[in-house]
Amino acid sequence: MEEEESIEEIMRRVRRLEIRARRLAQEVFSGDYHSSFRGQGLDFDEFREYQPGDEIRFIDWNVTARMETPYIRKFREERELAVILAVDISGSTDYGSDYLSKRERAAEVAALLGFSARYNGDKVGLLLFAKEPVLYLPPAKGGRPVLRAVREILTAKPADPGTSISEASKFLLQTLKRKGLVFFISDFIDWGFEKPLGSLARQHDVIALPMVDPLEKRIPDVGKVYLRDPESGHEVLVNTSNSNTRMGLAKLSKRYREGLASFFNKHGIDSAAISTRDDYLADLHRLFQRRAHRRR
Repeated sequence: MEEEESIEEIMRRVRRLEIRARRLAQEVFSGDYHSSFRGQGLDFDEFREYQPGDEIRFIDWNVTARMETPYIRKFREERELAVILAVDISGSTDYGSDYLSKRERAAEVAALLGFSARYNGDKVGLLLFAKEPVLYLPPAKGGRPVLRAVREILTAKPADPGTSISEASKFLLQTLKRKGLVFFISDFIDWGFEKPLGSLARQHDVIALPMVDPLEKRIPDVGKVYLRDPESGHEVLVNTSNSNTRMGLAKLSKRYREGLASFFNKHGIDSAAISTRDDYLADLHRLFQRRAHRRR
């Protein structure tokens, strides 16, 4: 009975996420998404007579010879993208100091991106990963793949709760045959992933969405507490009443986030931090607008 109630509650959460994500995708992000992401090729459309200002490289010399006047090949953009939602479901993503855990926020963001992609005519796929890839759903069109992705994000239970962004990156490098758009939704609490993720970014359009909980930036004064690593199980006693301890932990957190941002910039990976507590829509909006501005 408890299991049935749990399934019912999960489906209620999926439906709530669907309603919110559909509305945001249609009312807020449809224009941003469309202007920010383009297809990966050009399809031939027709021949037309050359006009001043046209690209000379598009002149078709065979048609030009037959017609005895310059003609160019006209192309139309191939809009369809293969969008992959690469979502971290390691042990650390079950943490949340407020209303939502990182994993729940990841499901919400994935739903929003998935429906935005769907309304743009793109295919949506899913990669769930922890210490190793857990589930891969190839890109497909329609709303059902998005809803299944949300359900899987909320319910999947990895055999090993560790994190390996490297293994996820390698898997996508081997699996994706054409250039795609990859949203990496993770807290990026990992190391040694720079080379594989950098290689993935060279072959595909990668966008990083680091999940951040407010308490990871600044720990409050709550006396002596045990901090437990949800992936290794290791515990350590920390005296949060010690101002030097709190300051030291805050500096470590800031240094890590700055290093992560530097890595993203180096490899041309666009990014926007996703808070488990605060509204993240403005950050996503700015990310999309930056990309749209570069296209213009």
